[in-house]
Amino acid sequence: MTLFEKVVRPRLFRIGGGDAEHAHEWTLRRLAGISRQPAVLNLLKRRYAVDRPVDVFGVRFPNAVGLAAGMDKNGVALRAWPALGFGFVEVGTVTALAQPGNDRPRLFRLPDSGAIVNRMGFNNEGAHALASRLAALGPLGVPLGISLGKSKVTPLEEAVADYRASYDALRSHGDYFAVNVSSPNTPGLRSLQDRDQLDAILAALIPGKSDAAGGRPVLVKIAPDLTEHAIAELLEVCLARGVAGLIATNTTLSRDGVAPADQATAAQAGGLSGAPLTERAHKVVSFVHGETNGRLPIVGVGGLMSADDAARMFDAGASLVQLYTGFIYHGPALVHAAARRAPEATR
Repeated sequence: MTLFEKVVRPRLFRIGGGDAEHAHEWTLRRLAGISRQPAVLNLLKRRYAVDRPVDVFGVRFPNAVGLAAGMDKNGVALRAWPALGFGFVEVGTVTALAQPGNDRPRLFRLPDSGAIVNRMGFNNEGAHALASRLAALGPLGVPLGISLGKSKVTPLEEAVADYRASYDALRSHGDYFAVNVSSPNTPGLRSLQDRDQLDAILAALIPGKSDAAGGRPVLVKIAPDLTEHAIAELLEVCLARGVAGLIATNTTLSRDGVAPADQATAAQAGGLSGAPLTERAHKVVSFVHGETNGRLPIVGVGGLMSADDAARMFDAGASLVQLYTGFIYHGPALVHAAARRAPEATR
């Protein structure tokens, strides 16, 4: 057991009387402070950084392990994450319009299951506020991904314009963009994974071959709850539109694999992440890799709770992986260990 697991995690889990979102906000404030202390950042880098560069969809990554969207939605602690070993960072999910998200409480730990349930609802300060913060920050030193979602007040029939507005505001700041059409916490959002809806969104974000101006790499983030037939249809759209890669997967509505002691908490509405998602996320990545014959780079995310989990995800076909719940439960030592298990080179 690491120092983080023995000492830091128990203290974090007690903050705010055990309120998970309060602890999350407290931690972000501390990491934001560390982001302004170069000496501390350098000490952390010496301990956790892994230099194992990979090139994926035209972007150079210092290592193949990234921070998943949702941890630092508004980009308030960005310099801390590379110091903790991450080879890239994904901010957001951000929406065109600032929004408070769903009512609290909306973030719940399932400690016996190594899991989390959230129904945050894309709470964020909006695309323009994030653009201003990123402009002031300057280069991060590792690739920055930006996850785009639909504003809750925007009707589904206006989703294309909403995604495009966020993309336009942030285009010069992201090394890649992730189209989040798979969160279970915005009403109707997952319907945007359907062939026609997704095709319209991608057409608005990805330049055609005849367009003079090139765009940033655009990835699509999918739900783990899709059937293989639905994933195959989605992949056809992605390949036809020139998507740079796929992020597999988002949180799940399933509660399979939840420990008996966590059943009451798991009954909360929202998406489940963590250990119960490990096998399903692995299967989706393996299916996508096989279905596309390796033509579509995959960012594997979901239930990566150990370095072995990350290694299995790479073996299944992932070019990169991301951590969220695993980082909450196991800290930066997991980032370091997972990055060391990545292949020597990925496509």
